[in-house]
Amino acid sequence: MEKSAQCAAMACPYFMPKERTSIAALPHPERLPLGDSYSGQCTAANVTPTPEMLHDCNLGYAACEHLPRPRSADAVRFSLRRQDQARIAVSYVCEARYLPVAQGVLIFDVPSNCWLQRHSDACIQRMAECCVESFGKEQ
Repeated sequence: MEKSAQCAAMACPYFMPKERTSIAALPHPERLPLGDSYSGQCTAANVTPTPEMLHDCNLGYAACEHLPRPRSADAVRFSLRRQDQARIAVSYVCEARYLPVAQGVLIFDVPSNCWLQRHSDACIQRMAECCVESFGKEQ
């Protein structure tokens, strides 16, 4: 039987998560799109986000001064499901103005601990890795 984990929130598509952290404004990390709150790097402006900025980085749809205008997406949503004992499918949807603009499925092979299908965007790929680290073990 397939199990799935839906991530209800979205992350900023320009956020490169580095490591788990605690953010006071995000008291329920298990509800976050990546399964936890993360520190990292803003790739839109090549800056390290302040603790205040990390709220928007972790949740997307930010009103951040660093976001490019125009931009291809405002947020990325993830959903995980086990294909079988060996593989986890990570579906992603990039959204702009709350509408889907790109989507796909990335495949993680559990026994070999490697990605069979990766995303070409390093930020989205790293976010998918965070989702697998957080949610994939529960499935």
